[in-house]
Amino acid sequence: MSGLEVITFGCRLNAYESEVVRARAQAAGMSEGVIVNTCAVTGEAERQARQAIRRARRRNPHATIVATGCAVQIDPEGFAAMPEVDRVVGNREKLTIEGFAPDAHSRMAVGDIMAARETAGHLIAGYEDRARAVVQVQNGCDHRCTFCIIPFARGPSRSVPLGALVADVRALVANGHREVVLSGVDLGHYGADLPGRPSLGDAVRRLLRAVPELPRLRLSSIDPVEIDASLERLLAEEPRLMPHLHLSLQAGDDMVLKRMKRRHTRADVLALCERLRGMRPEIAFGADLIAGFPTETPAMFENTRRLVEDAGLIWLHVFPYSPRPGTPAARMPQVPKPERRARAAALREAGEGPRRRFLQRRVGRATQVLLETERSGRDECFAEVAFERPAGAPGALVQARITEAAGERLIGTAA
Repeated sequence: MSGLEVITFGCRLNAYESEVVRARAQAAGMSEGVIVNTCAVTGEAERQARQAIRRARRRNPHATIVATGCAVQIDPEGFAAMPEVDRVVGNREKLTIEGFAPDAHSRMAVGDIMAARETAGHLIAGYEDRARAVVQVQNGCDHRCTFCIIPFARGPSRSVPLGALVADVRALVANGHREVVLSGVDLGHYGADLPGRPSLGDAVRRLLRAVPELPRLRLSSIDPVEIDASLERLLAEEPRLMPHLHLSLQAGDDMVLKRMKRRHTRADVLALCERLRGMRPEIAFGADLIAGFPTETPAMFENTRRLVEDAGLIWLHVFPYSPRPGTPAARMPQVPKPERRARAAALREAGEGPRRRFLQRRVGRATQVLLETERSGRDECFAEVAFERPAGAPGALVQARITEAAGERLIGTAA
């Protein structure tokens, strides 16, 4: 093989960090090889990462293979024991040059993630060949949902100071990016560790004011309980903040939410969606949902299924529950695997009606599309828009009119 390949699993934050990983590894002298940036959110994600490592070794018998990311942070010895792996690197160390420096005495560079306190220092200037850029503004999590292992892979919550964030976004805009996505492990907890404890809403307002040349700002997944009045007002009043929220809901039944140790109720979600639609009618809601959480009865599941319709959830990320060793939920009475898969399929099906109606309402409207290819891109609500002929160069913002809703995407004509 020739060159350095980075294989990424998991969230937007991991995709962001993979760009940093590539730069740090190359700076350490790793010009060739394979780095697998793993995810630990489900057992399936970890299985796929191990499978990718084995495939990489079969393709490249003599290449250096490095395993890093959340699954490695949680189980470094397990990944180090894989014969295909030459080196394992932890989540803190993967953002440093030293993490990829050859070490004759150890194949492992994995420290105590719970001691992490750094907030920045690995910001990047842009994403090559991507229409939008993701900026990490927060890392880690101080909460302990009973199903989640991620706090032990990411460490405590820590935020990027606003000055560093503004400088990074300015650099991204100067590099040609027309849309920036703010991302974090627990995005809504931004600022709790900073002087003055600024909220995410405060940070977004100051960022938009400081970088007037940024056309579009979007938020990644956020807990509904962390959307404060300041952020609600911005969603209502600031056209550059996209009308699109992906909510970390996980369930729509209050008993299940309590056993998950979530901080919101079903009523909280419905009230939030109704309030924001009243302020900005075109807003689109996505959601993360877990199907078949331990102790979930058919009636409890039905409450979650109905929440999709009742809240008008458009873009769904549905996961069958996956027990993670060491979490409280793994010790609870489990729903059988076939039932979990069936419930996940039912949730995905439940999202088809709200999504179809939402897309149909977009027909006839003017919209702004960020092109990802010459013939397709995403509008303000994150709906995919396709064009019959080239509408511009990837990364350009174009005005369009929606002429048709076709399946899960819209058809438009460039203005």
